[in-house]
Amino acid sequence: MDFVKMEGLGNDFIVVEGPMEAPDPGDIQRWCARRFGIGADGFLEVTPLDGDRISMRYWNADGAPAEMCGNGLRCVARLAFERGWVGGRRFVVETAVGARPVEILDEGVRAFLGAPHGFRTDVLAVAGAEVKPVGMGNPHAVVFVEDAQAAPVGDLGPRIGTDPMFPGGTNVEFVQVIDAERIGLRVWERGVGETLACGTGAAAAAYAAHEAGEVGRRVEVKLPGGELVVELTEEGAWIEGPANIVFTGSIGR
Repeated sequence: MDFVKMEGLGNDFIVVEGPMEAPDPGDIQRWCARRFGIGADGFLEVTPLDGDRISMRYWNADGAPAEMCGNGLRCVARLAFERGWVGGRRFVVETAVGARPVEILDEGVRAFLGAPHGFRTDVLAVAGAEVKPVGMGNPHAVVFVEDAQAAPVGDLGPRIGTDPMFPGGTNVEFVQVIDAERIGLRVWERGVGETLACGTGAAAAAYAAHEAGEVGRRVEVKLPGGELVVELTEEGAWIEGPANIVFTGSIGR
């Protein structure tokens, strides 16, 4: 199987050209294993379509499918542009949660993630923490903290992420408000663990901070893997940041 290894702010992916049959979860686990496989946070299939469109499907490193991946969206957009599958810098990616416009910049990729929204209730008490649920096509649980670097991500993340309050599991964001234009963020990703970045998580965190009156509509999100810009428009959330090809190769199935 030929693949491209890609990353966006250290959130890394194995990307293959489709269409293909849905891979076995065990194969995805093996391919994503850091020491015994290629190593990645997730597995992406990208398929060229008619016109200026491509499609993407995404699986987390544990082999479970996920509805959306913001950094993955930017990565498949970059690959489609580099390989000439689309005619220009602006095109559409078909995802499990709908069509998502993207734009290739001179440096980085800008992508639309849809409209953030609260779900369940405004605030939940989960594992002793106050949690704001936010939907970004996939589920997020936002926790505000004084210091993101000191947050107990490895302990509290999986406890919230697998709590029965979220029957399908959830991503968990630990958000520190730095000022009216910047937040710090660490993320525990469903099916992966702590990652260096999360695009949908950054959008969920910016939305929650904006709703709380802490930041404006344009937010610089500081993640362990670098900075991502989130712009909250009337239509929904856009994210902007790097998306890079690391290497290409092939691996047996």
